[in-house]
Amino acid sequence: MDRTELAARIDHTVLGPTTEIEDVHRVLDDCAEYGMNACIPPCYLPEASEYAPDVRLVTVIGFPHGNSFHATKVTEAEQAWADGAVELDMVANIGRLRAGEDERVREGIEEVVAAIPIPVKVILETTLLSDEEIDRGCRLARAADAAFVKTSTGFAADGATTEAVSRMSEFLPTKASGGIGSWVEAEAMFDAGAERIGASSGAAIVESFESTVEF
Repeated sequence: MDRTELAARIDHTVLGPTTEIEDVHRVLDDCAEYGMNACIPPCYLPEASEYAPDVRLVTVIGFPHGNSFHATKVTEAEQAWADGAVELDMVANIGRLRAGEDERVREGIEEVVAAIPIPVKVILETTLLSDEEIDRGCRLARAADAAFVKTSTGFAADGATTEAVSRMSEFLPTKASGGIGSWVEAEAMFDAGAERIGASSGAAIVESFESTVEF
């Protein structure tokens, strides 16, 4: 993997509740410089599209808890696509998944996937799930034609683990997110099967990759 390939597999992220447009601009500047994707709050998509038209924009749906109405998630998805998002990271309904309400979970994912013509990643918040629940969530995401599964929102107690990534990658391409701050940590996730990394430290990951990899 070279720097260009690595950067294209990083969603450089700013999603906190105090995120301001200046924070989004900093992320977009980093993405433009390094070639990363930007994962930003949906409310800033129109400004981001104008500010950095060449940066691929990812946003979140049903974030961070996943327990919105299905129709609300669909409306969010449609608006995000119209505002310039090229991928969506949607939180599954974790409570219904844990309760075994599989049809409702699948329907919620399926309705969003059907509503827009861009890839949907399904966030499972794996730190809150058993191994059986992770497997079941991945099967439901796959049945609903999701493009990816994703480990975490970054707002639970813990983030991505190599164990969860390894399980999830047996079902769908997997985005590892939460607590990944260096190339060493990112490499471990890639080795476990991750196709994509989500991190607020995207620039640091690329820089640490360059400092540790011999060319």
